[in-house]
Amino acid sequence: MTISPVSIEDAVSQIRTVDTIGIPLGPGQPGGFVHGLAKRDDYEALTISGALLVDFYDIFSKPAVRHVSGFYGPIERMLVDSGADIEFVPSDFRRFGPLLERLAPRVMATVATPPDADGFLSLSLHAGATVEELHRAGADPNRLLVVEMNPRLPRTRGLPPEHRHAVHLNEVDLLVESDRSPFVLEDAPPTDVEVAIAGHARAFVTDGSTLQTGIGGIPSTVVGLLSTEPGGGYGVHSEMFTTGLMHLHRSGKVTNEKGGPWDGYSVTTFAAGTEELYDWLDVNDEVRFLPVHLVNSAERISENRKMVTLNGALAIDLHGQVVADTIGDRQYSGIGGHEDFVSAPGLELEDRSLVCLPSTARTGESAVSRIVAALPEGWIITTPRHQLDVVVTEYGAAELRGGTVRERALALAGISHPDFRDELQARASQMR
Repeated sequence: MTISPVSIEDAVSQIRTVDTIGIPLGPGQPGGFVHGLAKRDDYEALTISGALLVDFYDIFSKPAVRHVSGFYGPIERMLVDSGADIEFVPSDFRRFGPLLERLAPRVMATVATPPDADGFLSLSLHAGATVEELHRAGADPNRLLVVEMNPRLPRTRGLPPEHRHAVHLNEVDLLVESDRSPFVLEDAPPTDVEVAIAGHARAFVTDGSTLQTGIGGIPSTVVGLLSTEPGGGYGVHSEMFTTGLMHLHRSGKVTNEKGGPWDGYSVTTFAAGTEELYDWLDVNDEVRFLPVHLVNSAERISENRKMVTLNGALAIDLHGQVVADTIGDRQYSGIGGHEDFVSAPGLELEDRSLVCLPSTARTGESAVSRIVAALPEGWIITTPRHQLDVVVTEYGAAELRGGTVRERALALAGISHPDFRDELQARASQMR
């Protein structure tokens, strides 16, 4: 089947005044199409479902437009502060798929590469939770599948035939063209605290470990150490593929002899990083993109040899309850794969799960401890205490798995900032 591209204006004209649209997380978002939505002012009730906006889209500031988000970033936080109609849906990344199927937006929209010789358009930097709903929309005559094809995106692969990581021209209802630059996420230089944390975390990564890393200076620094220090034979099984993981590949340290279901490949569900990363990913068979319900499955994660996961937190209490996506009652980010990758290594003794955070945070002119005796009323737990294995600050690593309530609390107090340690140790010693 041959389908001719239409203008973004023509595609936007197909949106009803009362309608529902689903878009992927972050790098999968069709930026030209979403920007084009703002050229109209006649919406009566438009709901757009997505997560982690990567651009300022004027559409979300318009009356009668509602954004339902599964993961906040800086843009969502700014829109909330501006009074836009933005609401958070508590859900981990794996559950986005069933939730989206339940919502069944009339319009599904995504970016993709131009088609190959067989008519398949690679979904490029994002598989996530929208793949199946894209196919369902394309197969339903009462729904629309909008694809914004962009030659500047890397052509990436899944694991065909079941998980091709592509849509076919035959499925597409509206094809639009774009040459927008993909979202770029630069790595900031690590702070001294992040370097210290990374040094403690590095000790838990042994030859042959399979790695999951998230965003930020700590995982990037850990991967940098692995790239330059002795050791190797690493594998990669990570929700997010980063510039740091590219450097680890280039160092020759990744063999992906993981012993799991996808031996021989680094698997991920989305990628975000530098232009260098995107150029490297283009037609690169070493990295395969799979739907999030597979990548973040605890059973699949635990099948990898010597799994080591690195994740962050905003605060932890002496019981080991983790706050990772909120500050007080304010939504800050999202749940994502936090609990999946913190909990899955607990299914195998050789696996390790590391939650890394600085010991303090700044509030105005003063410092507060991120390790607290008890979480304040109204704070929201992301990951429960029984999932934790290792917590790392710049003052060391606390190994919690198998410890009693008091032993775990004393271990956590022992890696807190010295200004708060005596008080926390006194509280911990009283716990039973």
